[in-house]
Amino acid sequence: MSENRSVLSREAADPDELLRYGDHEDQVIDVWHAKEYRPAIVFIHGGFWRPEYDRVHARPLGEALTAEGWSVASIEYRREPGNPDATMDDVRDALERLPDLMDLHAGFVLAGHSAGGQLALWAAATMNPVRLRGTVALAPVADLLMADRLGLDDGAVQDFIGSGVRNDLDPVRLPAPITPISIVHGTGDTRVPITIADSYVTAHPTARLIPVQGAGHYDVIDPQTDAWHQVTAELTKHSG
Repeated sequence: MSENRSVLSREAADPDELLRYGDHEDQVIDVWHAKEYRPAIVFIHGGFWRPEYDRVHARPLGEALTAEGWSVASIEYRREPGNPDATMDDVRDALERLPDLMDLHAGFVLAGHSAGGQLALWAAATMNPVRLRGTVALAPVADLLMADRLGLDDGAVQDFIGSGVRNDLDPVRLPAPITPISIVHGTGDTRVPITIADSYVTAHPTARLIPVQGAGHYDVIDPQTDAWHQVTAELTKHSG
């Protein structure tokens, strides 16, 4: 089955604001402000950690979530092959600085797609960010070792970490986060098979897996798909 990638190039409204958490050109955050006072969504985009995939493809998601009442912060980060620590440092710095950059007094839900799902699960397990209510991982690369063995995206894991094994970055091998975890994953995903999500939930039984029948890899970030309703339902549960 071919994946519908149309959301990756779909036009969307520019963010309301661009925040900066560092001096590098990638150390920025797209922000959309909603009128309702509720927990924000902090989103980490995917793209197998590759430099050619940036946060712009997540703008339809940011626009749609804001229309449904959430303020959204979409984090950009350095994507340098063989230098995963730069990526992790950026995600950590962005999350640590964000409460000083925007109003998060109502708390926030952390979300991430694909490689961004790995980053979100890593952050939830290792950081326990202030005011984090829960994490919703969308088709995450939640088991790096399995993803590497499967050769996802022509060896994306090895391209990301450089070589060898980095269990300290692997969500399935990290302690379970203390805040709630939901994984929304399409059963028709050919980019990151749902077996990877199964592996995470087996390792961390307190996590919830929501399989979306027939949905592909990009359906879970596409506001025009049926899968979107499952995504917003989980975000609503974590928002309280």
